[in-house]
Amino acid sequence: MSKNEILQTPGLRFREAMQKEKPLQIVGTINANHALLAQQAGFNAIYLSGGGVAAGSLGIPDLGITTLEDVLIDIQRITNVCELPLLVDVDTGFGPSEFNIARTVKSLIKAGAAALHIEDQVGAKRCGHRPGKAVVSTGEMVDRLKAALDARTDAHFVIGARTDAFANEGFEKTLERCLAYRDAGADFIFAEAITDLKLYLQFAEATGIPILANITEFGMIKMYTVDELREAGVELILYPLSAFRAANKAAQNVFKHIRKDGTQANVVHTMQTREELYQSIGYYKYESQINNSFQKK
Repeated sequence: MSKNEILQTPGLRFREAMQKEKPLQIVGTINANHALLAQQAGFNAIYLSGGGVAAGSLGIPDLGITTLEDVLIDIQRITNVCELPLLVDVDTGFGPSEFNIARTVKSLIKAGAAALHIEDQVGAKRCGHRPGKAVVSTGEMVDRLKAALDARTDAHFVIGARTDAFANEGFEKTLERCLAYRDAGADFIFAEAITDLKLYLQFAEATGIPILANITEFGMIKMYTVDELREAGVELILYPLSAFRAANKAAQNVFKHIRKDGTQANVVHTMQTREELYQSIGYYKYESQINNSFQKK
């Protein structure tokens, strides 16, 4: 890494990634190992999903049960080994008060995150692709955003506004919210579970700031291509849990075969090899340092 890159903050690196790649593909990394794999695959930004922290790190549903500390642990593990700018899902900000939201922002910046998105659901939130969602008033969400924006200790740190209003309030009222969130200072808009590709373009043209599309599997949105989303005015594309889901399915298959067959031999071809793991985590560099240390003694 050059001296100029060292001086850059994670927030600035995220903003530069947005300029470098349009639309910017942001892939979900459930842990530090996946973050390294994403970096080696050529991505310019990565993501930590709130649902991923809940399910992957804690084994619980994404229903607003996790805490700020739960998220910070995973952020620090990722940013300690991966240089890619990290976008983080902070749900409703880990409130209930604006002081809590301010603490969240300051803590994320200190932990090395580059960006966050905060949403307008009520405290007892639900997955964005499940029924029964409820949102707070536009004014309350604006207050959340202002608290987050005022708390930035890095002016380049990126703060996005997620709205889940479309499911209950429809396009026009959701657009009104997005305009209010933009006016409050949001750096981008994350309109969740928008089912019509044409609507993204309307959000983009009306707000004039970047729009994020959440292309999650098994949800309410089709798996649109980069080209389709680019034409729809989308500047940020999120794939929050793709690798996590694939890894879970692979683990289920391996466990099933070990139990059934009494050996892993029938599924070893599906596994990452020891050599592939060593290459991704830089094992040989560490081992070389140990060998050099012994030789000096």
